[in-house]
Amino acid sequence: MKRIGIDVGGTFTDFIYVDEDQTEVYKTSTTPHDPSVGIMDGIHAICEKTGTKPEEIDEIFHGTTIATNMVLERKGSEVGMITTEGFRDVLQTARHKRPYNFSIMQDLPWQTHPVCKRRNRYGVTERVVPPSGAVYKPLDEEQVRKAVHKMKRDGITAIAVCFMFSFLNPAHERRVKELILEEIPDAYISLRSDIAPRFREYESFTTTCLNSYVGPKTAAYIENLINTLKASGFVNANLHLMQSGGGVATGEAAAEQPVNLLMSGPAGGVLGACYTARLTEVNDIITLDIGGTSADIAVLPNLRPGMKHLLDTQVGGFSAMVPMIDIMTIGAGGGSLAYIDEGGFFRVGPESAGAVPGPACYDRGGKVPTVTDANILLGRLGTELLGGRMTIRPELAVQAIEETLAPALNMPMLDCAQGIIDIMNSNMVRAIEKESIRRGRDARQFALFACGGAGALHACAVARMLGMKQVMIPLNPGALCAVGLCTTDLLYDFSKTSMMLSTKVDNERLQADFEELEAKAHQRLIEDGVPESDIRLKRIIECRYEGQGYELRAELDGGNVTPESVAGMLERFHMAHKDFFGRFYGETPVEFATLRVEGVGVMPQLETNRIEVGTQDASGALTGHRGVYFKDHGEKLKLFETSVYDRAKLKAGNVVSGPAIINQMDTTIVVEPECIAGVNEYGVILIDIDCTERNG
Repeated sequence: MKRIGIDVGGTFTDFIYVDEDQTEVYKTSTTPHDPSVGIMDGIHAICEKTGTKPEEIDEIFHGTTIATNMVLERKGSEVGMITTEGFRDVLQTARHKRPYNFSIMQDLPWQTHPVCKRRNRYGVTERVVPPSGAVYKPLDEEQVRKAVHKMKRDGITAIAVCFMFSFLNPAHERRVKELILEEIPDAYISLRSDIAPRFREYESFTTTCLNSYVGPKTAAYIENLINTLKASGFVNANLHLMQSGGGVATGEAAAEQPVNLLMSGPAGGVLGACYTARLTEVNDIITLDIGGTSADIAVLPNLRPGMKHLLDTQVGGFSAMVPMIDIMTIGAGGGSLAYIDEGGFFRVGPESAGAVPGPACYDRGGKVPTVTDANILLGRLGTELLGGRMTIRPELAVQAIEETLAPALNMPMLDCAQGIIDIMNSNMVRAIEKESIRRGRDARQFALFACGGAGALHACAVARMLGMKQVMIPLNPGALCAVGLCTTDLLYDFSKTSMMLSTKVDNERLQADFEELEAKAHQRLIEDGVPESDIRLKRIIECRYEGQGYELRAELDGGNVTPESVAGMLERFHMAHKDFFGRFYGETPVEFATLRVEGVGVMPQLETNRIEVGTQDASGALTGHRGVYFKDHGEKLKLFETSVYDRAKLKAGNVVSGPAIINQMDTTIVVEPECIAGVNEYGVILIDIDCTERNG
């Protein structure tokens, strides 16, 4: 099977080609005006490089930020909303929670930039009530028609329908959809009962509106990409898109619920990290995925990605109540801008130069120095990137720093450059400490997994600052998100709110609810062409102790629901609670809040190839030497004579002592002084960090 993985980042688009006996990576600049342009350029280039005809490609996996960027940049569609009379302001009032508890001068995105403006929200008479979903007030269809007619007159074609307790009885929402299509046949419609059929109306309403907010443009992008691929000869290639929860969906399914794509790219990096770490003897890693615009951090004990709680899954300040791998993103990347703020403080990020104009040294019009410019001036990056396809102009980096930072800071140019790196590294150290400590994890017991185009440039310094003893560099760190795409399965998530106490379990009701969800998941996978033998269904119950406001996930065995299977699930919940909070309460009744079924379509496994075996001597990969600036033990910059290696020529068993630079097409690896890098049988580089200076 021939597969291509594509990850579109803020600065570069990464590609990986995989078949039974060949793996090839490629990287090209992102085209922000239309990401599909850069995608098609890269696909054609990697096919030409591997000698593959378009019709020979079987699968294309795609991680995209198109939905995320629409939310962050406030560039989604104009959304109309039809809701239960009296509840049109749910989106405005939210939960009275604020990012900063005691500040009266703060931006509240759901109020200043609502995904659905108040004038576009319409309340209509209808009401179903718990616990059975019985109709208390019939739907007033005339009110619905008037609201739809007004939206049509205003040019609104993206519509969200959010009724109270529709997750118990969706009949009213489905009738409203029929009425909308009669008046606006091309409307993009999101029903709460389809998108977020769960309790907590604020989060559920917002998620449904977000789906309509990003839906039309995302669906058009996916459709255009599918058509372009077919027109370019990729007639046998099935397009799959990475979802926030860690699996992929077909292009058609992703277009129906694009809200599931909001953390598409970073999820691929986590899956790629887990895949790579399993090729070593390391079981606990913290990922540091640094791209051109941001850095993504995930704590993975036992190589198991955590899932965010559905009250914490936010994008751009908006609640998106969809499954998301627990990843923290900060504005720290190769393109992060270095500047003096209004208060006179030296800052790096979160603003980024992006792909255009990019860092000053790219000679695309950038005038403000960036992290990449600093790495160039310190000698850590060479003057040719992307395998020689991009030539760097260091003199432009010098000019950018000398004209902006050096006069303001009254510092030599090289000290300014090192200052940029120090601030960048400190930002990442604080983020990693926050992510690890809040889970009760000691970062010193983990290996730092460095990936992304810039991760390996900073990994040794960040690890040393954290007291970590080892850094892991995958074979293709700059394209790891694309690698992760090719290692995952089809995944669909179906859920239902079903309140029940562990002291009053109704096994028959649980069985019926799970069978209903399993039927939906099974049907979705069959429609995607997944063979029966490759379908896997997993039952999950989101539980909480009676009186708690947050739930944790616990798996329930398949088959008939029995007292024994429920007891096993409760034991898993107690252990999950102990792992997350440090304790559990075995005698306290447990409330079952939400039932979930994950439908998995198993994809062919990615083949793992071993590299040629050598000795400890890595001189066969040595390409030269150059001067690189590092800090000495006195914390002053010092020019070190540094060996430069070609990673493609490294063999299993080779050892590289720092200071050293290891070049490859998609990244540059910095092995700092007093660090030692070794290459394992799969080409993974493990760097041992000398922390004696820090730990004293």
